[in-house]
Amino acid sequence: MGIRTDEAVNNHKSFHTCSSSVLEAFADTIGISESEAKSISAPFAGGRMGKCGAVMSAEYVLEQKFGVDAAQKIEEYEEKFKAADKGSVMCTDLRGKVPGSCRACVTDAARILEEMLG
Repeated sequence: MGIRTDEAVNNHKSFHTCSSSVLEAFADTIGISESEAKSISAPFAGGRMGKCGAVMSAEYVLEQKFGVDAAQKIEEYEEKFKAADKGSVMCTDLRGKVPGSCRACVTDAARILEEMLG
């Protein structure tokens, strides 16, 4: 795993939400603080918006990094996430059904994002 993926996993181990675990690990790449990341990611946590919160935070980073070109990156990101033995980006499809559930989603969400950002 990469440095940011490790940071996201450690955040989750420290009881941060799935969404804040990922966004805090990548906050500096989009010019926000960790506290801003926590605030921004709060509505994404626990699948409140349908999608996995870790995925939503990763997609937020892609939107901030790529602007108008983000849609294609997000589509690519979701395909990679689904291919990582997840099959879906929807929280209800993942929670309790994916081995390691939230931690596994945080790990893969951060790993894929880190790979895409290079």
